[in-house]
Amino acid sequence: MPSQQGTPVKSVVVPFEPDTPPSSLGHLGHEVPERWHTVDRSAHAPHIVAVPGDDGADWVAAALVTARPHTAYLKIVDAVGDVPATVEAVIAHARDRGLVQVKWEGWTASPEAAAAAGFAPLCPPLSPVEDGAGPDAGYVRWLCDGPGTEPPYYGQTTHFTCGAVTALVAKAHGGTLPREALDREAELTLWRDATNFPACEPIGLGVAVRRAWPSSPVTVHLDTDQPVLLDHCTEKEQEWRALLQRTSRTEAGRIGVPVDPGRLSLAAIRSAVGRREHVLLLVSLAGMQGFDVPHWVLCHGAVPGAVVIEDPWAQAGAGDTWVDAHLLPVPDSSLDTMSTLSADRFRGAVAIGHPQQRDASSDEPPG
Repeated sequence: MPSQQGTPVKSVVVPFEPDTPPSSLGHLGHEVPERWHTVDRSAHAPHIVAVPGDDGADWVAAALVTARPHTAYLKIVDAVGDVPATVEAVIAHARDRGLVQVKWEGWTASPEAAAAAGFAPLCPPLSPVEDGAGPDAGYVRWLCDGPGTEPPYYGQTTHFTCGAVTALVAKAHGGTLPREALDREAELTLWRDATNFPACEPIGLGVAVRRAWPSSPVTVHLDTDQPVLLDHCTEKEQEWRALLQRTSRTEAGRIGVPVDPGRLSLAAIRSAVGRREHVLLLVSLAGMQGFDVPHWVLCHGAVPGAVVIEDPWAQAGAGDTWVDAHLLPVPDSSLDTMSTLSADRFRGAVAIGHPQQRDASSDEPPG
C-alpha cells in the first residue's frame, strides 16, 4: 500500500443533489457520468469530494462518494478530472471520519489506476449482475490491517434465500464447498431444506446446514424459546409455522445441533471469526436500507471497531451494488443494534465451526 504523501491534497466536501449539482462540476471539462443522476442515492448520503485548483475556486477533480448508513466505509462511484488527486482526497476524508475502508466501483476505474492508488481488486460476483445493477469490477483499500482471506461474493437470486446463500458462502470461504458449486441449484436446494416458508428461521437453518455438511460443528444461538419471524403472519399461519419450528427443535436434538439459549455477544462473534469460523447472523435491514425486514448476513472477519460481513442482497434502486455488500465493515455497536430483532428483541445466529478432520471428506455440497 503506498504511503501517504507528506502534504495532503486540499479538498472540498459538499452534498450531492442530482437536480442541482454544484456549478464547479461543469468547469472540470469532463462529462459527469449519467449514472450519477439515474438512481436515487439519497438514502446513502451521496456527496462530492472535490479538489480545488490553485486559485481555490474551480475544481480540478471530483468524486461521487456514497456509503450505507451505520457502516465503516466509503465508496467511490466515479472520479473525474485529476483522478489520482481526488482518490487521495477521498482516502483522507475517510481517515478523518475514522473509517476503516474505501471501495471503488469499476465503472470507469482501470485496474492500473486502482492499483496505483493502493486498491486491490475484489473477486467478481459468482452470480450474474443485471445490466446497470452494478459494475463488473470493484476495488478495495483497507485503512487498517484487513480481515484476511476474501470470501466469494454471491448475490441471492430470490427475495427469500439469504439464509441459504450465507451458509453456502461460509462453506466456500472455508474450503469445504468448491466455489464453482455455489450456484442457483445449490442455493434453492439448501433453502428448501431450511425454510419456514419462505424465511429461514435460526434452528431450521442450523439443522439444514448440519444435514448438508455432517462433519461441520453447528451451534444455533437463539435467546428465546418462542417461535420467531412470525409477526407478519395471520394467527392461522402462525400456528402451522410455529409447529414447523418446534419440529426443527426436535430435529436439532436428534442430530446433535445444540441450541444455546444465551444471547450471542459481539465479543463472541469476534472470537469466532478470529478462529476462522463463520457466524450466520440474523439482522434487520432498517439501519442499512431503511426498511425493517429480517435478513441473514455472514460474519467472517473483524478489523478494529468493526465486524466484516457478506450481505447477499444489494438495493440497486438506491445505487447500492455488490461492491457495497461485499467485504462490508459494520461497527460493533451498529451490528449489535441491527441484530436485535422485533418487539421481542431476540438475537438469532448459526455458528459453523471447522469440519472435523476425520470426517471432512464426507461433506458434500447440496444439490
